[in-house]
Amino acid sequence: MIALAIVVLVYIVTTAPVAAQVTAFKQAVAEAASDDRDLAGYYRDNAYASLWTGQTPEDQARRKALFAAIAGAKAHGLPTDRYDPEGLMEQLKAVRSARDLGFAEVAMSKTFLRLASDLQTGVLKPANVVPGNKRAVVERDPTTYLSEVKYADPRRFFRSLAPQTNEYARLMKEKARLEHLIAQGGWGKTVSAKSLEPGQTGPAVLALRDRLVAMGYLTRNASGRYDAALQNAVQTFQENHGLEEDGTAGAGTMTEINTSAEERLKSVMVALERERWFNRERGTRHILVNLTDFTARIIKDDRQVFTTRSVVGKNVGDRRTPEFSDEMEFMVINPTWHVPRSITVKEYLPMMKKNRNAAGHLKLYDRRGRAVSRGAINFGAYNARNFPYSIKQPPSSRNALGLVKFMFPNKYNIYLHDTPSKNLFLRETRAYSHGCIRLQQPFEFAYALLADQSDDPEGLFHSKLRTGSETKVMLERPIPVHIIYRTAFTTPQGKAQYRRDVYGRDNVIWNALSKAGVSLAGVQG
Repeated sequence: MIALAIVVLVYIVTTAPVAAQVTAFKQAVAEAASDDRDLAGYYRDNAYASLWTGQTPEDQARRKALFAAIAGAKAHGLPTDRYDPEGLMEQLKAVRSARDLGFAEVAMSKTFLRLASDLQTGVLKPANVVPGNKRAVVERDPTTYLSEVKYADPRRFFRSLAPQTNEYARLMKEKARLEHLIAQGGWGKTVSAKSLEPGQTGPAVLALRDRLVAMGYLTRNASGRYDAALQNAVQTFQENHGLEEDGTAGAGTMTEINTSAEERLKSVMVALERERWFNRERGTRHILVNLTDFTARIIKDDRQVFTTRSVVGKNVGDRRTPEFSDEMEFMVINPTWHVPRSITVKEYLPMMKKNRNAAGHLKLYDRRGRAVSRGAINFGAYNARNFPYSIKQPPSSRNALGLVKFMFPNKYNIYLHDTPSKNLFLRETRAYSHGCIRLQQPFEFAYALLADQSDDPEGLFHSKLRTGSETKVMLERPIPVHIIYRTAFTTPQGKAQYRRDVYGRDNVIWNALSKAGVSLAGVQG
C-alpha cells in the first residue's frame, strides 16, 4: 500500500515542473521539521533530501523496514498506538502534491525517532518515575539515528536498537509464552485455601495440583492427595520465586501461586523496560546485585560463577537501596566503621542524650580527628544540625561491617560488606539494612574476586585478616558493580524467575507505562 500511494503521487505530480516539485517538497520539510531543532538541523544539513518517501530502492527499503518495526513493537512491550501506523499510512495514501509528500516525510522521521529511542533506551525516563533508580540512561543524539539508518541495512539497523543481551531475548520469549497461556485461559482457578501441606486431601489440593500443572511444574495425574510429586512441584515453584524451599504451600507460597499470569506478564514487561534503560555494556565479568532477589552474584560470560545471599536496605524512608552502577576498586579487611552522619544524629545522638554510655562500642571524635571522652560532652546541648562529633567503630569481629567491606566509591555511600548479624540471612525477605548490602559469605566473595589476581586468594586474604589492622587490598582490575531491581528475570538456562516487589517500584513503573500507552490489549483470560 505504501508503494501504491507513492506511485499515485508520482503520476499526479509529474504534470508539474520538477523544479517546482522539489522546491515545494523542501519547503514543506523545513516547515514540518521546524518544531524539532535536531530534526530541522538534520534535514538542513542534508539538503532536505528524503529518507522515506523517495522512489529509490533505499527509500523503499527504509519505508518497509519502519512499518515492519512498528508492527513488531508489541513484542517488545512498547505502546504501538504511540507510533500510529494507521495514521501514518493514511497520510501517505492521501498525498496529492509534493508539499503533502514533504509533510509525510517529516511525519515518518518523527515516528522513526520515537520508535528508535523507545527501543534503545525505553519509553520512560527512570529518574522521572522511580527516585530510587539513580542509573542515568545513555541517550543518543537523535541525528545519529537518522544518519545511521540512511546508510545501514534498515532491517538490521532496527534489530540492533533493542538490548542485545541474552536476558532481553529470554524475557521477550517469556512474554510471548505468557501471552499464549493467557489467551488459552491462563492458569485456571485460584486455590481457595490459605495454606496446604503434605498429606492433605480435598478440593483445594486438587485446585493446587491443577494450577501447578497449568504452570508447567507438574504432569497431570489423578491423585487427590498432597503427595511427594506435588510436594516436589511446590518446592520447585518456591525455588523459582525466591521462597523458602520446604515443599509446603504456606500463606506466602499460596499468595505467589495465586498470582495471575497477567500480573506476571506485567512484571516481564517492566523488566523489558528496565533492560532498555540499562542498554549498555555490563562487563564480561561483573557483580550483579538484584535487590528483590536478596542475592549478590559474580557473573562471567553470562554465567554465574559465585552467589551469596544478601541483606538490602529496609523498605522505609531513605534506607531503600538505590539502583546504580559503578566499579569496585578495592576491599578493606578489618574495616573501621565510619558511622554515616544520618545514623549518627538520627539514631545514636538521641540514645546518648538519654544515656551518655549507650552504644559503648563506638568512639567519638572531634573535627580535628581527636578521640573525645563522653564525660566531656554535654549531649543535651546538641541537635541533629549542630552535633560536632563523628562516630567510629574500630576493627573487630563485632564491627557493624564485619571483617571485610568491598568498595566502589559512590555519592550514595553504598557498599557491600560482612556483618555480625548472621541470623538475618535465614529469613525469606531480607530488607533490614540502612541501605548498604550485607553478604552472607563475604570471605568466599573475597576469594572469588582475588582469584583474578592471586594463585592463593584465600591465603592472601587471611594473611591480611590475621593482622587485625585495617588493610586496603586493591583490585588489579576493577570490576563493574550493577545494583538492579528485577521482579522478573531469567536464568542462563532460560527459566523465568519471579520475586516480590519489595519496594513497590515495579508497580509504579507499570502504572507509568500504562499511562504512556503500554497495555495488555489483545491478551485475554
